[in-house]
Amino acid sequence: MNFSTARYWNPVLETLPRDQLEQLQLMKFKRAVNHVYTNSPFYRKKLDSAKIKPADIKTLPDIQKIPRTDKNELREAQQTDPYPYGALLAVSTEEVTAYHQTSGTTGQTVRQADSWRDWEWWSECWATVLWAQGFRPQDRVFIPFSYGVFIAFWAGHYACEKIGCEVIPGGGLSTEDRILKMKELQATALMCTPTYALHMAEVAGRMGINLPNELHIAKMLCSGEPGALIPATKRRIEERWGAKVYDHAGATEGGAWGFECAEQPGGLHVNEAMFLVEVLDTETGQPVEPGGKGELVITPLDRKAQPYLRFNLKDTALLSEEPCKCGRSFRLLKGGVLGRSDRLTKIRGVLFSPTSVEEVVRAFPEFGDEYQVILQKKGELDEVTVKVEMKPDERDHPDLEERLKQALRLHTGVRIHVELEAHGTLPRFEVKANRFKDLR
Repeated sequence: MNFSTARYWNPVLETLPRDQLEQLQLMKFKRAVNHVYTNSPFYRKKLDSAKIKPADIKTLPDIQKIPRTDKNELREAQQTDPYPYGALLAVSTEEVTAYHQTSGTTGQTVRQADSWRDWEWWSECWATVLWAQGFRPQDRVFIPFSYGVFIAFWAGHYACEKIGCEVIPGGGLSTEDRILKMKELQATALMCTPTYALHMAEVAGRMGINLPNELHIAKMLCSGEPGALIPATKRRIEERWGAKVYDHAGATEGGAWGFECAEQPGGLHVNEAMFLVEVLDTETGQPVEPGGKGELVITPLDRKAQPYLRFNLKDTALLSEEPCKCGRSFRLLKGGVLGRSDRLTKIRGVLFSPTSVEEVVRAFPEFGDEYQVILQKKGELDEVTVKVEMKPDERDHPDLEERLKQALRLHTGVRIHVELEAHGTLPRFEVKANRFKDLR
């Protein structure tokens, strides 16, 4: 097959003027509402309860009439027939060709049904992401995981094939063997979580392998958790690998909705030709203006087997006021996903997000890659403790703990206790890291 350089750069869609892009989104949203009202028992009941018919959606502001969907509703809806998808299923069970599920890190898993058409749509979304980040047919992409029921890297695998890349699945190998296989086969690109990128660099160091000099990785797509758009974390990964690191945002329920382009603008583009993503004020539920921060609510516009309307991602983001140099008209979220709204908590009157710790800790060259944030009750007060590992060759400088305390307080507005740990004492993770413990 002859791949042109414009194979997955679609200027017709990606540079549409805003008014035309919004007309496209409205047309697709109305089509999605008609589909779920006719075929999804869950959404028909939800819309009837809100006294909404598909014909009531005439403009983009009308979308606000439709109640948002919470993950707990999805879990409850899947307790009914047909098993295992329940009232969420909007096609016959015979049309389902792919099964995946959420990680269950925030509760019971949600089972996801996709038809063959849906799966083609999934890989098309990912192909758009990969092409925007410079992945090309000449790339040999290493994916260091056994995918299991985790959807993201399955979609990434097929999207690589769709745009013509060679894929090396690294599941079943140890971290050491994965590094050696990348070296042996001269892999040029890598897909993994930010946590595992840092873990592989640590293991390579123990093996005596200099990643930038001995491997050929030029670009990395990181997904599954925040980190690749946190400047200090991105800098650590890029310096250790000698590669460009790109962020991507997606969800089992939503799809591959956000991506960092090759310009690395410090934020994520919303793939607005395939998704309607709302940034809503957490108090009023109304869309924020450019420059405002809010909660992300997503509608995948082309999904059929198990569709979603206005699904609350529970993620927070800042809507950028500046266009991107890449020329896309898709809106940009500054800093990408800033954290989960369901993990925001008030500490002595200050709104605190655990992800706000990462940028501070990773900016200290004396510290290793692992840390923990622990929230617990001391008497009547909430108390935050941050545990950080020293690097193997670093000693505890007399003022290091105090400097970290000051930096954390300046960045978060919260007084935080600090505990310095020996290298290798905190847990390691491969796919999604869980560095936050709420013990209250």
